[in-house]
This record gives sequence, C-alpha cells and structure tokens, in this order.
Amino acid sequence: MADVLRTPDARFAGLEGYPFAPRWTTVDEPDLGALRMHHVDEGPADGAPVVMLHGEPSWSYLYRAFIPKIADAGLRALAPDLIGFGKSDKPARQDDYSYSRHVRWLHAWFDALDLKNVTLFVQDWGGLLGLRVAAERPDRVARVMAGNTFLPTGEEPASDAFLAWRDFAKASPVFHIGGVLDLGTQRALSEAEKAAYDAPFPDEAHKAGARAFPALVPTSPDMDGAADNKRAWDVLRRWDKPFLTCHSDKDPITRGADTALQKLIPGCAGQPHFTTENAGHFFQEDAPDVLTQRLIAFARS
Repeated sequence: MADVLRTPDARFAGLEGYPFAPRWTTVDEPDLGALRMHHVDEGPADGAPVVMLHGEPSWSYLYRAFIPKIADAGLRALAPDLIGFGKSDKPARQDDYSYSRHVRWLHAWFDALDLKNVTLFVQDWGGLLGLRVAAERPDRVARVMAGNTFLPTGEEPASDAFLAWRDFAKASPVFHIGGVLDLGTQRALSEAEKAAYDAPFPDEAHKAGARAFPALVPTSPDMDGAADNKRAWDVLRRWDKPFLTCHSDKDPITRGADTALQKLIPGCAGQPHFTTENAGHFFQEDAPDVLTQRLIAFARS
C-alpha cells in the first residue's frame, strides 16, 4: 500500500478568516486504500447547493470570503479540498496522482453527498475537474460559473507561461505555496494569509499533489484525460443550461479562454458574462465581493 499523509490538525488552528467546521467523506482508490476528503459545508442543509472548486496549489481557504455570504443568502455553501490539498489526505508520491483519479475522487464526493441541482463555481483545476463532472453527470449540475479555467484536449498549443509554470512546479528545489498564491494575485497577501496557504504542506512530502498537478494538464492528445475531455466537449457543445464566464483581466495563463467557452457552449447565450477587473489568476483573493454577489445572483436565477 502506498504512503498516504495526513496534515496534523494543529497546522489549521486559528487560521485567519477560516472558522468553518470540518466535514469528511471517504473515497476509495484500489492502490491507495480509503482516502479521507475534507470539505466545508455551511448554510441551511436544504438550501440550494453552491459548490466551489479550487485549483492549483490552493485549497478551500481560497473561498473563505465567499462561504459566509453564500450561507447568509440562504444557500448551501460547499467547498471541498481535492485529494492532495488542504485538510484532505495526501498520497506521498507524484505518481500517485493522475487526471483520471482526480475525476474519480470528485465524482465519489458528489455521489457521497448526493448533490443535485448544483450551482458549480470553478477556477483553474476546479474547471478541469468540475467541467468533467458537469459533462459526465449533468443530472447533478444545474448551472456553471467559470473563471480562469478551460478544458484542454491536448490539441491546442500550451502557452509559454503555462509551460514555464509546469516546469517550475515539477523541478524547482523551492516550492513555496503561499508565495505562489501571492504571485498570482494583484493585491499583496498578508503574511497570515500566505501562512494559511502553506498550512496543509508542512514539508516537501506533503506537496506531491501540488507538484504533480501542472504536469497532468493534457498538452498532447495521447495524455491521460485528453480523450475523456474530448468526449466531455461533445456534451458541453450541447449544454443549454446556464453557463456564465467571469475570467479576470490580468491572468496570463487562461487569457481568451472565456471567449472560447462563450462560443462553444450554448448555455452561454444571453448570460451576463463579465470580466473581473484588476484581478489575477487567483481572482477569489482580488475580487471576492464582486464574484460572490454575481455568484449568489446566478445561483438564484
């Protein structure tokens, strides 16, 4: 059985702006055993569910400003930590992670909570996984709000900015998670906020999932996930449920992806798409009030 690490609870004590009670789900992987997956679940249990998916190398702390406002609006705010991130279990080898496994783990989480009529908010890898869930289980997802993300099939050339990030994540001797988040925002994160992003990763062994993620993005059609993403696009090209884009104006990684989504997905027609201004890749940190207001309105639409 492969080594699976669990970040000590003490690492999460007293994090600024993150008072939420932990919730747990078990997902199974034959070679790894039972993995404990963490999520935040705030607001009325019978409220319409709003699921917010984080990307690389963040965790549900990214949505700390969203969660209470969504819950106060009478909606059920859910934010999972992907396996390898946050409070969730962390297989210790980069080879333990694959695109297909991440999709299976997220499906298992949706199934365990039996989520239906979901408003799905996705960013970065949250989109690479969440759009697969929407395409493969459309009965669970009622609408999608997407920013700074895309669904690659390996047929499009990767940007130089992404390739540099992929190489850095895999090989750099120093991989400071809080520093990465700070570089991806327009405002400067406080030392307490950077420390909170570092909290899940007390040492290098805990960072295997974060280091692995960029290399899992399909950059050729023969990579794991590429064919499945192509099949997902067959569904998304017929997706007529509401689909709203909100990409930010200062993200070099996904620039132009919102236009492509609007062109390809029928559910984008007539939606109040917007550009999140003065915001970087992690626009949840730069524009939480605007994004939360738009998300609540979209969930109620």
